[in-house]
Amino acid sequence: GWEQLPRGYVHKDVAGVAVDSEDRAYLFCRGDHPIMIYDRDGRFLGSWGEGDFTYRTHGITIGPDESPYCTDDGNHTVRKYTRDGKLLMTLGTKDKTSDTGYDGKDYMTITKPAGPFNRPTNLAVAPSGDLYISDGYGNCRVHQYAPSGAFKRSWGVPGTGPGQFYLPHGIGAAADGRIFVCDRESDRIQIFSPDGEYLSEWTDTQRPTHIVFDAQGRAYV
Repeated sequence: GWEQLPRGYVHKDVAGVAVDSEDRAYLFCRGDHPIMIYDRDGRFLGSWGEGDFTYRTHGITIGPDESPYCTDDGNHTVRKYTRDGKLLMTLGTKDKTSDTGYDGKDYMTITKPAGPFNRPTNLAVAPSGDLYISDGYGNCRVHQYAPSGAFKRSWGVPGTGPGQFYLPHGIGAAADGRIFVCDRESDRIQIFSPDGEYLSEWTDTQRPTHIVFDAQGRAYV
């Protein structure tokens, strides 16, 4: 009963949710109105993105400058917008995939790592301002970008060992700069330095989908 959906509006899946500094909730939906915005009491404030996204909207993150970053695994891009939907930056090339061997259906057909992107999943903004993107359904990597969008590095190969990924699905950045990656099909969260060095992992989780941190440093999975 929280969401006060406007008359005539419907949505199917809500693929992701993010909250800005004014407690406005941004729902990233798979439907006619991709971005739907509500205040903390569930009152509808507006929508945008109509016609801009595929049916595979996936992850949304609000950056420190209040800009939403939207990950569309259907067209292999991550895009940065203003809060009212003006496009600011695009990472990746629309409808162009990197070559990982992925057949479009089976994760086990990913035989090699590749660059950005092949069905990316989520984005985290580190305290440094760097952008970290989990490239999961069709790849096995994390990609790191400068705040400007300049590419810096990637890491990850197929597998279940340390630093390997079997569907990196969610990603979060802790206050100390460590990067936490939900390696979903391996039932673990791997932890890396800001430069991609493997540090440790959490294994007391099953198919972790996403991770975020609050202001006190608590992790929500």
